Amino acid sequence: MNNSVANTGRLAWAALRMLLVLTVVTGIIYPLVITGIGQLAFHDKANGSIVEVDGKEVGSQLIGQSWNIKGTDKPDPKWFQGRPSNSNYDPLATGSSQLSAGNPELVKMVKAAKKQVAEFNGVPESEVPKDAVTGSASAIDPDISPKYAEIQVKRVAEANGLTATQVEELVKDHTDGRALGFMGEPRVNVLELNVALKELADH
Repeated sequence: MNNSVANTGRLAWAALRMLLVLTVVTGIIYPLVITGIGQLAFHDKANGSIVEVDGKEVGSQLIGQSWNIKGTDKPDPKWFQGRPSNSNYDPLATGSSQLSAGNPELVKMVKAAKKQVAEFNGVPESEVPKDAVTGSASAIDPDISPKYAEIQVKRVAEANGLTATQVEELVKDHTDGRALGFMGEPRVNVLELNVALKELADH
């Protein structure tokens, strides 16, 4: 009986020591090491890819945002506009509308959006690309297609007192190609493009 109790006690103590060791290794040491590596090797990405202008945080390269006229739900003609968002770009409420491609409600919404985008940018509806009228699966996609950026050039240039050529160069400079040369599609980060636009317009 005494031997049995002693053996049980030794096993319990060994198990407790193992629990403590694993807790320290996996709960403290490992996270600290990984965080340290992330901060050293990928400092910007590890901290949310935050974009700063004049020392002030203006957004993240990873999350889309609204570019409306302040205090309204109307898009501001001075800025390049991003993809529509089902969650108003709220990263805590991501997700699509969940409507299927053939859903009459979605078809109606897309047609209305296409007309609005065409009128806002002064282009025929046939030139409006899909990403201008459909949201991404996450609802916070920060990028648009080069085509969507291109149809906004004239409107943005006029609203900022710039030439179309100047704005076209900005779009070209901020267009990223396919990842590794073959993955995904070319894209333009709206926040980075608008930051560069503001710098150009202010000079």
